[in-house]
Amino acid sequence: MTDQPALKPERPFFSSGPTAKRKGWAASNLKTESLGRSHRSSLGKARLKYAIDLSKEMLGVPEDYLVGIMPASDTGALECAMWTMLRPDRPATVAAWESFGNVWIQDAVKQLKLPKLTALDADYGHIPDLASIPQENDVVFTWNGTTSGARIPNTDWLAEGREGVTINDATSAVFAQEMDWAKLDATTYSWQKVMGSEAQHGMLILSPKAVERIESYDPEWPLPKLFRLKKGGKINTGIFEGATINTPSMLATEDYIDALEWAQSLGGRKAMFERADANAKIVTDWIEATPWLRNMVPEPAQRTNTGVCFVFQGDWYESLSPEDQAGVPKKIASMLEKLDVGYDFNGYRDAPPSLRIWCGGTVEREDLKRLLPWIEWAYESLRNQ
Repeated sequence: MTDQPALKPERPFFSSGPTAKRKGWAASNLKTESLGRSHRSSLGKARLKYAIDLSKEMLGVPEDYLVGIMPASDTGALECAMWTMLRPDRPATVAAWESFGNVWIQDAVKQLKLPKLTALDADYGHIPDLASIPQENDVVFTWNGTTSGARIPNTDWLAEGREGVTINDATSAVFAQEMDWAKLDATTYSWQKVMGSEAQHGMLILSPKAVERIESYDPEWPLPKLFRLKKGGKINTGIFEGATINTPSMLATEDYIDALEWAQSLGGRKAMFERADANAKIVTDWIEATPWLRNMVPEPAQRTNTGVCFVFQGDWYESLSPEDQAGVPKKIASMLEKLDVGYDFNGYRDAPPSLRIWCGGTVEREDLKRLLPWIEWAYESLRNQ
């Protein structure tokens, strides 16, 4: 039996959302002048606009794109884009290969009831044939599958100047993978993913083409206040200058700003890409070298550098009943949580039985290196029971 490892991760935070805080994070580091103040005050609006401006700069968003803070995390931002941009008289494709993409399909089918809809899906670990999507179709897709570990390898399937609009759920990709902004019309993400910030707020990034669609179209379905982006028939630019639709958490805003400034001090998004790539390589190399594990994504070019997902294989595991197989990753995650070795790295509840280790830029390489021998130890402990 494998001996219990001697070293534990210093920061055992491997959740895929909310993700780990940066090393050295402390609540005492956050600026608090905006707390207890109205978000409509000059100070409140200035801090919100600073978060927007710094996000835009860090992500390399084109100058003529709009960036705004939205309620209800990435879900609120993405559904706002769907509700205000998708039209029943236009063909649309929603592509999905994991849990959240399937939610967007259900939105399109059951809520918006789009009559010209095509649902394009694939099993966990795989990506559907995106090249089959007609260029005249509006398209909704997830850049990086948070619950499967599969990401799009490129945007070659999106033509320059395509007729349809593109709505991109990038929540576990931005700050870890470069966005092809020229081909993206509405892009969304949440603060609590790659930056390790507090949950609840999302970001909506709109191209000029997206703005044109929103301004030229009044949806037939009801629009909740939280989805209303227009004022007097034109885009409400105030939303993209810090005048949020509803009351934001200024504490969460200051936490997000702290994460942005930290990433900027490292060298910006490129440094965050490099950190995620290096972290993911540690885990993926280990998976490849471990005979009883298999990456959920068989195609290397489609493997994520953030939430790396892997499943079990081998004679012992395959001799178990389906119920007992499902219990293996749960038991490993539970064992190591009780030992304060690793928190929240069991696979997503709707995914195949698996483990999922977050490798984004706020995680330290040494902590990942220390976690992996513990997983081996826990697996051997279960197998020898």
